[in-house]
Amino acid sequence: MGRVCAITNQKGGVGKTTTAVNLGAALASLGRHVLLIDIDPQANATSSLGIDKYAANLSTYDVLVDDRPLDEVVRSTPQQSLDLMPASPDLAGAEVELAAMMNREGRLRHAIEGYRHAFDTILIDCPPSLGLLTVNALTAADEVIVPVQCEYLALEGLSLLTRTIDLVRRHLNPGLQLAGLVMTMHDARTNLAQQVVEEVRQHFPDKCFNTIIPRSIRLSEAPSYGETILAYAPNSTGAVAYRLLAQEIVQHVEGET
Repeated sequence: MGRVCAITNQKGGVGKTTTAVNLGAALASLGRHVLLIDIDPQANATSSLGIDKYAANLSTYDVLVDDRPLDEVVRSTPQQSLDLMPASPDLAGAEVELAAMMNREGRLRHAIEGYRHAFDTILIDCPPSLGLLTVNALTAADEVIVPVQCEYLALEGLSLLTRTIDLVRRHLNPGLQLAGLVMTMHDARTNLAQQVVEEVRQHFPDKCFNTIIPRSIRLSEAPSYGETILAYAPNSTGAVAYRLLAQEIVQHVEGET
């Protein structure tokens, strides 16, 4: 049964999609069969894997709104063992359409329930908001990974996110857990970056991954080529970091079984 993990932070520009795409690729490189679900109307995860978001015949929108089965929507990617449920700009209107539907918060969970056995890991790349799309992801997930940028005010908004996770746990998904926070865009040349890491770890003891994702030009460049960092620059610091994060997550999962 595949483990479902939502990657979310309502704050934009924190490396959420970068983490979703490259963590998915790193887990796949470890022999896991991974499904990446892009539920963000910006469809950046879709573009980062070399797929034209405007040319996708079917997308996450069709699954959520029109009840299309996953096997009609999921497609393979250039990364072996990494599949994608692409997003499209149509998702921008899904919040309004979902609002009037029955079981509006649980439509993604219902859609993936019969397909969990086909994957070892299902990652959901959420939009930078706490609307119905993100709530659908949290309702479907077993756990949450929160990317946190190593910059000033990194903790701003995290209390709202943790309250949202608690609300979803109480009312929609009792099994939802916070897997951990992953520090991103870390610039080792600055004292501020290390101060932020220490502050976040102080506020969330035992809930921070050891791996820290560095600020990297290669990580920024890879999406423009439609490639993961493992394909674009496999020996770069970014690629090494995401491999280490994947190993940490695998050990975390195996430690619970």
